[in-house]
Amino acid sequence: MAFDYKKEYKEYYMPSKKPAFVNVPAMNYISVRGKGDPNDENGEYQKAIALLYGIAYTIKMSKKGDHRIEGYFDFVVPPLEGFWWQEGTDGADYSRKEDFNWIALIRLPDFVTKEEFDWAVQEAAKKKKTDFSRVEFLTYNEGLCVQCMHIGSYDDEPETVQLMHEFMKQQGYKLDISDNRFHHEIYLSDVRKTAPDKLKTVIRHPIVKD
Repeated sequence: MAFDYKKEYKEYYMPSKKPAFVNVPAMNYISVRGKGDPNDENGEYQKAIALLYGIAYTIKMSKKGDHRIEGYFDFVVPPLEGFWWQEGTDGADYSRKEDFNWIALIRLPDFVTKEEFDWAVQEAAKKKKTDFSRVEFLTYNEGLCVQCMHIGSYDDEPETVQLMHEFMKQQGYKLDISDNRFHHEIYLSDVRKTAPDKLKTVIRHPIVKD
């Protein structure tokens, strides 16, 4: 059986529909940075997703080639994630999607070092005849956060965010979004195959003691 991060680390990927605290350790990611409306079919975000999966599957399928990654184990490619922010905005204004800055992410298995990541970038570029130079190896230590499972349209996320913020304030915490701590989403549903009211998205916000 392939190792499935969603099942093995449910505290990070399968939270309750009620807000709760979580302390997230440092993790390594495949990442691509960009700006613009994620719903633009020809936009930078859609291109970024293709780059992320190109690297993720190059690593996963390395078991079938000549290159051997030390410590390799078969795994289910983890879900797509995203950090989101807008200049001069505390939180997110969903009516201005074109102003979003984002970092699109997919978690890397722990056995993937920076050297193996660089190999995967070169291998993917060679096999797919695509420029993968925008892809970065990112180590991110998220720390203490409040999170919640949001079920429904992305445009309805503010309702869930409000519940999260009310919960953290009741518990003596405040929001700590900054230049290096972000509004974080983890996408558990395939938007191409799931009705908007059934979409499952983990929403996570960084916090500190008030």
